[in-house]
Amino acid sequence: MQTLIRNATLLTMDGPEGAVPIAGDILIDGVVIAAIGKNLVAAPDARIIEGQRKLVMPGLINGHTHSSETFLRGRYQNMPLEVWLLYAYPLLMGPAIAPRLLYLRTLLLAMESLRNGVTTLCDDFFDPPAHDLERLGTVFRAYKDAGIRANVSSAVMNVHTLDALPYAREVLPQALQDKLDFGPPISAETYVDYCRSAFSSLHGMAGRLNFMIAPSAPQRCTPDLLVACHDLALKMRVPLHTHVLETKTQAITGHLMFDKTLVAYMHELGMLDRNTTIAHSVWVTDEDMELMGKAGCSIAHNAVSNQKLGAGIAPIRRLMDAGVTVALGTDGVSSNDTARIFDVMRVAGLIHSASGPDYGTWIPAADILRMATINGARSAMLEDITGSLTVGKAADLIMLDLDTYAFMPLNDIDKHLVFSENGSSIEMVMVAGEIVMRDGRLTTVDEAAIFAEVRETVPALLTEHAELERLNRVFDPFFAEIHRRASEEDVGLNRYAGDAPAWRASNWR
Repeated sequence: MQTLIRNATLLTMDGPEGAVPIAGDILIDGVVIAAIGKNLVAAPDARIIEGQRKLVMPGLINGHTHSSETFLRGRYQNMPLEVWLLYAYPLLMGPAIAPRLLYLRTLLLAMESLRNGVTTLCDDFFDPPAHDLERLGTVFRAYKDAGIRANVSSAVMNVHTLDALPYAREVLPQALQDKLDFGPPISAETYVDYCRSAFSSLHGMAGRLNFMIAPSAPQRCTPDLLVACHDLALKMRVPLHTHVLETKTQAITGHLMFDKTLVAYMHELGMLDRNTTIAHSVWVTDEDMELMGKAGCSIAHNAVSNQKLGAGIAPIRRLMDAGVTVALGTDGVSSNDTARIFDVMRVAGLIHSASGPDYGTWIPAADILRMATINGARSAMLEDITGSLTVGKAADLIMLDLDTYAFMPLNDIDKHLVFSENGSSIEMVMVAGEIVMRDGRLTTVDEAAIFAEVRETVPALLTEHAELERLNRVFDPFFAEIHRRASEEDVGLNRYAGDAPAWRASNWR
């Protein structure tokens, strides 16, 4: 079936001038964009959508999120990452959540994403205590039913939590250390076998769902697991998606564990290349950025989450200048509290003006839009499929009403989108040629029924989670001490002060 959107304002994000709006039509044939131009002619039975006073642009891409946090929205604040993890991802774990709740938490994230213009997301979900193909399939099924495009993986780690944190063995009493028996760690061979099964049974589902490989972080995985993950990612041509240098504690970790930065350690293992996507990248050195740029790496800039957790401000301008592809991510909705990339765009467009007095280096709105679209696609290794309005690419797009407060009066569209819009102007969302949201209504899911089921079933889960929080609170003062020690450490880490000028680096505590 063909769809013709005619007489619209188009923001193609295709090529160097992609952030400049043009007037025209867009013809969609099946799942792909067939033509872009003026006065296009469609088949007699084509669906016609009038585009006057409408803006059509590529769907937004969430380069990094965790569906495992969906039910923990609005639960925590004023906690650094190392303390927050105790509650959002308890060390003393309960049983894995029921399959239906696993489905619901994934579906709810997809629903919120689509409503707010995100047509592709990269979900690094956590599902203790083991990697299970059937449960992974439940996550895939939720995304399939919602109609979204997604890269999906369940994060893997096989280094004991206390051995991946500086000072932990020194700070925690032995009695508490003895409580943390996670059983035998997963081997590289076992995880690779799991990944191969995922590739053979789930990868490519519905033509828009892929499996990616996600070692949690270099300090949380043994070298053989990291290398095995990287080799398989190259073989399967999928992203290697990991967390690197989110906090100063992690910067200290690299020096104490490997006598080098975590990025330099990854480089030493041969893990930096086109497939590598790094979430956060806050406490990177100039040498790190040079390595990442030469390797063609991508990062997912989680501008909102990093501020909520007090992690710092990633040096985005210097990363861009080094040749690193910068995408945007919400992170999970517990460390962000929404799945809206529009929020991340606004924050990213604002915080980097604190990088110093040279305002010529501040990040323009057009670059922020690229991060949210074509750069996000590149970080997900999907730039040949989505991320721009380009003939031959998938018809992943959103249509916004220009007769709203966010665009009234209309000046520069890129600045309106970054600084004024919050997703409320979205009238239509399309993924692979299918309209998944129109006139404020999701077409693939009964929102009222899902909300009712969440209200009915999730409170019991949260009651159980509150008990886990209580049990894990015993670790709180010791993890706070780890955070304090790392924040006061001085081993030349003033270079890790993000985009802050040198005169402010000493304040990054």
